[in-house]
Amino acid sequence: MFRCIRCGEALPSDANLFGVRCDNCGGKIFTKEHPNVKKVLKAR
Repeated sequence: MFRCIRCGEALPSDANLFGVRCDNCGGKIFTKEHPNVKKVLKAR
């Protein structure tokens, strides 16, 4: 899922981001949202 930097509106994950603008504010910069997953690594 991608989110607009200007207004924070979410775009569907199946959208092609090439040449896409936000429907709400017209912004062209988007960030990808990452899930909050905690990684556990074992020490060697």
